[in-house]
Amino acid sequence: MHHVKLADNIYYLGYNDRRTHLFENIWPIPHGVSYNSYLIDDEKIALVDTVERQFIDDYLDDIHSIIGDRKVDYLIINHMEPDHSGALKAIVAKYPDIILVGNKKTFGFVESFYMKPVNTHEVYDGHVLELGKTRVQFQAIPMVHWPETMVSFEETNQILFSGDAFGSYGTLDGGIFDDEINLDFYEIEVMRYFTNIVGKYCPHTQRAIKKLAGLDIKMIAATHGPIWRSDLNWVLSRYDKWSSYTFDNGVIIVYGSMYGNTQKMAEVIARQLSVRGIRDIRVYDASKTHSSYIINDIFKYKGFIVGSCAYNNSLFPNVETLLSTIEHMGIKDHYLGVFGNFSWNGGGVKNLMKFAETINWDLVYEPVEEKGALKKDKFEQCIALANAMADKLLG
Repeated sequence: MHHVKLADNIYYLGYNDRRTHLFENIWPIPHGVSYNSYLIDDEKIALVDTVERQFIDDYLDDIHSIIGDRKVDYLIINHMEPDHSGALKAIVAKYPDIILVGNKKTFGFVESFYMKPVNTHEVYDGHVLELGKTRVQFQAIPMVHWPETMVSFEETNQILFSGDAFGSYGTLDGGIFDDEINLDFYEIEVMRYFTNIVGKYCPHTQRAIKKLAGLDIKMIAATHGPIWRSDLNWVLSRYDKWSSYTFDNGVIIVYGSMYGNTQKMAEVIARQLSVRGIRDIRVYDASKTHSSYIINDIFKYKGFIVGSCAYNNSLFPNVETLLSTIEHMGIKDHYLGVFGNFSWNGGGVKNLMKFAETINWDLVYEPVEEKGALKKDKFEQCIALANAMADKLLG
């Protein structure tokens, strides 16, 4: 039995995935992830989103354990991504009369992923679905993080079914509600989930937060991670900070180094930043640390210093991958430093400067490039780069 009551007639149906290594086949989830669906049991019965396909059998059994042989009348589709729509075909097969509830963009996704839907009910901002004593109101929050994304607000208990917004990596290990859990564990998982999945859509997230401010929300029930009922501000304030590009005064230094010469430059820069009083400094080898964690820190800290050796006349491949991800995410408002190393022909720093032009961050100092081992004049330039960054941050 996987269900827990959120209110008299509202149930959480959630499943923990501890096997999958990569979320969206790209982001590491060492602590797993949960898939949360919800059931409203009234004169009419509604499901809010479904679950990932590996949990279909348990999901159907758990629905039956609550409603018996009654039928599910509505499937409210807040988000069509397959980790939430994965059981859609199974639900339609078991409840053929079910009506799919979505907005004008939802049903095209249903058709392209699964089948042409038969029974649909199109909703829009402020539209209310009556289930008996329960009323569910809808608001679109497009591009948080798909075009069809919407939220459903249950008016009696003031529960916001928020889809992926306010979700988190990490399984629910016994505790389901925020007040049952030590949230220190979720601090990094909520942030990594936001920065990896939703981070590209910060302006859309800001619009969604402002749009939903008019609702008197008592509980936030997302499709991943804890259900927020005691300290909604914990998650709301963080989303607001991250999506408004508000950074702390720290520096991330990322480098790609084959033989250690680029790394030495990174160490010199890091030490001088520390001497200047910068406390939050994170130095990452791009070959070892997955971009998920580096991008997470870019949403935390204002300074970003990147170094690359030359590799086949170009950037070191792992640095190149990271930088293209940063470009795609369109992260704003950072201070930037650039350094690198070559043995004969260069290509590292030259291509880092192409990134600098594209990303259009504030370049704090000229690029520092050494040939081979670090020598005195370039050592001094590394110090100067660190000082320039510190000057900007300490302003």
